[in-house]
Amino acid sequence: MPDILNIQNLTCGYANSFHIRDIDIKISSGSFTGIIGPNGSGKTTLFKAISGVLKAKEGTLWLNGKNIANFSYKEKAKQIAVVSQSLSVDSVRVEDFVLMGRMPYHGRFSFFERKEDYEIAHRYMKLTGTYHLKNKLMTQLSGGEQQLVDIARALSQQPDLLLLDEPTSHLDIGHQVQILNLLQKLNNDLQLSILMIIHDLNLAGEYCDFLVMMSKGKIYIQGSPKEVLDYKHIENVYDTVVVTDTNPVSGKPIVLLVSDKVLKGK
Repeated sequence: MPDILNIQNLTCGYANSFHIRDIDIKISSGSFTGIIGPNGSGKTTLFKAISGVLKAKEGTLWLNGKNIANFSYKEKAKQIAVVSQSLSVDSVRVEDFVLMGRMPYHGRFSFFERKEDYEIAHRYMKLTGTYHLKNKLMTQLSGGEQQLVDIARALSQQPDLLLLDEPTSHLDIGHQVQILNLLQKLNNDLQLSILMIIHDLNLAGEYCDFLVMMSKGKIYIQGSPKEVLDYKHIENVYDTVVVTDTNPVSGKPIVLLVSDKVLKGK
């Protein structure tokens, strides 16, 4: 498969502060990729570079073979959609919120949604199971419902690449699995390329087909979940004793924690 995203020798960060350095990543089209690593390792900084919030100080980011730096805002929004970790919601109807995803397709003096915009928005609301919420206010929804609506809004941009910043944080296990099952379905059925920051290593190993582990602003290792989620890598990067095994049903790697009490034999 061709690369949807090719990052070469990227250095990016904040003035006189934290930087990520020497980042080289190739993301195949249609892949489901997870970015993992401890707090402060550079995951969010990398996301901001890909989405264009932060400019590269060195290196190049290629999207579908084109330099992202040369994209206009609308061109980038048609190809990359972002689902943020924390969603700031106002008293706006769910349907209107999802329709915001159609803004990159509006002309300069086009202020009203077209029939096509409604059809696309409704299609992805139905796909995410949120169509029945369309007349509710965003502030009336649960955290899990808001996350699903935000995914519907992102999908309405009809992107080639979907970026998600910890989409399962603050959600219970039921909603975590619901959202990740949905993302897996979108990846399989629509061949949508997904790049996701995720803290839970077990969820990363179960759902992703490629992982990038970051540490101290650099890439520590990247590869298949089995290659990356080795206990030696996890212990080196997270400074935590773990045991790794294989899920007997899926065959994917699982990470088991060991308490200090057990380690010390008390």
